[in-house]
Amino acid sequence: MFKAKPILIRGGGDLATGVALRLHRAGIKIILTELAQPLAVRRTVSFSEAVYEGRHTVEGVTARRIEAEQLPDWLEAAVDEIPVLIDPDANILTVASFAAVVDARLIKQPPSPLPVDVPLHIGLGPGFTAGSDCHAVIETRRGHTLGRLYWTGTTQPDSGQPEGDPRRVLRTPGAGMLIGFKHIGEHCEEGEVIASIDADSNTDTPIRSPFKGVLRGLIRPGLTVQVGMKIGDVDARDDASACFLVSDKALAIGGAVLEAVLSKKEIRELLFP
Repeated sequence: MFKAKPILIRGGGDLATGVALRLHRAGIKIILTELAQPLAVRRTVSFSEAVYEGRHTVEGVTARRIEAEQLPDWLEAAVDEIPVLIDPDANILTVASFAAVVDARLIKQPPSPLPVDVPLHIGLGPGFTAGSDCHAVIETRRGHTLGRLYWTGTTQPDSGQPEGDPRRVLRTPGAGMLIGFKHIGEHCEEGEVIASIDADSNTDTPIRSPFKGVLRGLIRPGLTVQVGMKIGDVDARDDASACFLVSDKALAIGGAVLEAVLSKKEIRELLFP
């Protein structure tokens, strides 16, 4: 009997997780690949946290870290969990067959070629060009074109600036190990120390909240960071509940991925034989 083929999602950050939820809830089997040390900021809603924790649940759906040798058993089993592999180069494509690949790493530059040809390759955001280095691209920038699916051309270029108030994005003033003092979902007062960078035993550089709000995201404490790296996000709306929900942006992009895979008859036949 011909078995349904899964979709591979590269990346496990908040946008990738929104895509994963949309596909999973539509009955499509998916696999995520990640770095050995993911740097997701919105960790509460990022399946990449399974790399560190073994399992991580977002909106009732659980992702589980597996090893490559476990994949055949997972493909055969009716498991209602999303597997996460440490495989930044997507080498799994050389040993397993997929209906589509979604590159949700937000690399913002032209991607390296995949190790094999795939039926459908979808890129999220700037850097991808449909018809050149992938089959389709999806707009990730907020506005009237957010979530638009393009079969030719590319998305809006990277502006180099965060959306909304640029002060909300926390960046590292120096290199070293991140030490966290506040947890995601906690209220912050303007000027309050959220985290610090421990460069050595004698140097400790604080990172303060730019305004009053809720800590929406913070990369995993204990990781080594570089100067200027995005490590956190403060939300002036001060709604702690939003820190544990996938964003409207992520769901819009996930809907576009679902449109892409279901609009192609040959892909539908691989997903639902």
